[in-house]
Amino acid sequence: MTPRPNPVPPAIAALPRDPRGYPIPAITPRDAEGRPTFAITGTARTLICAVERRCSICGTPMPPGPVYRVIAAAETEALSAARTAGRTAANKAPSPEPPGHRECMLFAAFTCPFLARPNARRGQDAHVFGESLTRGTARGSSTDDDSGAQVGGAVAGFADFEFRYVPGEQVAFLFTGLTELRPHHLGADQIPELTAVLEALREKPGGADGPDGPDTEGCPPYLLDDEAAAEAHARQILEAAMARQQGGAGS
Repeated sequence: MTPRPNPVPPAIAALPRDPRGYPIPAITPRDAEGRPTFAITGTARTLICAVERRCSICGTPMPPGPVYRVIAAAETEALSAARTAGRTAANKAPSPEPPGHRECMLFAAFTCPFLARPNARRGQDAHVFGESLTRGTARGSSTDDDSGAQVGGAVAGFADFEFRYVPGEQVAFLFTGLTELRPHHLGADQIPELTAVLEALREKPGGADGPDGPDTEGCPPYLLDDEAAAEAHARQILEAAMARQQGGAGS
């Protein structure tokens, strides 16, 4: 029997691919030869996605409403416990991992090596809000839920997010207002849900790429293969923010 190919959201399918055929996320920087460096999250690209409210995976705009990210087992356990107890559930610890569309994060959960397995190790140091996340440390580990099932992480939805950027550090994100929590042992457990989501989108008028689908605008050129364009666009964003700040101080 021929194995069924894994589902791919249309906006991700439209992204450039590496020599192995893997889509290259919008936040993945390129080296001097234009090759993707998957172990690194590009600060310029992440800042662009945060300011312009773009999905960190496909690079297209995120509409108003919940945003999503893939979280580790410890965060999953804490959020689940808070929700069960009737407390407000939020990610209070800063994260260098930006949000995205629901379908894109379902895809990332089983394709990104750092997200797909609970014992994956961080590929780079990160410094956010004064906290250090060391290269080589494990993302997390599996825990058992109340039913005894192993939980390695989850795809989580949040009503809102905020971000902060300090020069010399990575962009840091805080998420509030838990809207959805889909635990998994391995990221591949999310494949059936993504398949169902994409089938539902195809049934809408115009399909997943039609006016009722999420992908009416493609990933902009400055989040594709040209790293210089990404860095130049990020500089424009920072310069505009500084000009607004100076204008406010002078008024």
